Amino acid sequence: MTDLYKPISEERNHNTAKDSQPDPGASSNETGRTLLIGFLGGIVSAAGYLIYTRLPEEQKDKLNQQVRTVVESRVNEFRSRMNF
Repeated sequence: MTDLYKPISEERNHNTAKDSQPDPGASSNETGRTLLIGFLGGIVSAAGYLIYTRLPEEQKDKLNQQVRTVVESRVNEFRSRMNF
């Protein structure tokens, strides 16, 4: 069984009686983490784009073909699970 199909445990359920009073600092901490992850994701994607633009055309074509193959396999896997 993959993590996708596992039920959510009670420990992760935030609506329990012991969590009736939320921590006011938790929201700002979570917002800061979200912004940091977004910023790091932007830096990584920009670096990847710069590397990609400097590749020779032959390597770009090869990379595009590999990505298409992976995406096709994922789409086919998703369709088979959803019975499309």
